[in-house]
Amino acid sequence: MTKARRTSQFILGLWAMVLLGFSAAAWALEFSDIAKEGELIYLAKHPEPNSYHYESRVHLTESSLRDGVVSLSTCHFQLDPIRKVVIAFNPDRLKSLTVDSHSGIESIQADQHRVTLTNVKKGAQICFGIQSKALDITSNQGVYRLQAGPLMRRYLDGYLPMSAKLQVSWPENLLQMKTTEPAEQPGVVIHSNSKGVEMQITFAGRFKGHFTLEERRAH
Repeated sequence: MTKARRTSQFILGLWAMVLLGFSAAAWALEFSDIAKEGELIYLAKHPEPNSYHYESRVHLTESSLRDGVVSLSTCHFQLDPIRKVVIAFNPDRLKSLTVDSHSGIESIQADQHRVTLTNVKKGAQICFGIQSKALDITSNQGVYRLQAGPLMRRYLDGYLPMSAKLQVSWPENLLQMKTTEPAEQPGVVIHSNSKGVEMQITFAGRFKGHFTLEERRAH
């Protein structure tokens, strides 16, 4: 397969967040590494291991089980050079937002549930601290659903490969993992214990998943 170098666009997402950007960077990829619109491909090996990646750490407390509000720390690493990025958070879920750290970004402007990044350099990074009503209380007593995504790296009418690490923690023995979507498979690695769960994913496409959790004391 001939490799293709292309000028790209990308879209990235957080838990209940969408990020839109227009990049002047170019990538060398196989055509098969790029997902078409409507496709979601899990990749056992990342074809661009040193490219953009995303990490999110979510902490749940006993009060989260009552009001659905969780604390998040989210980071975007190895950003591509880009003139302007507008990050739009879901206003129905967002409770508070702070920029905890950043590098390689000329200016950052926050306006309610939107954050605009200007003149992002290659390899830049940014981390947010967020309070969000991201935990859904299901109709089954003692069972909760934590949404993940959308996450994507947009390219014209398709999607470039990306990796993400999603970590969820809680006080020991408060909860346990019931199921995840997606389940473990090539490109999806899941670890869980009495204090939390971690999902590592490598994919191309528009990712949306969730963790289904249940109270340990309910059993």
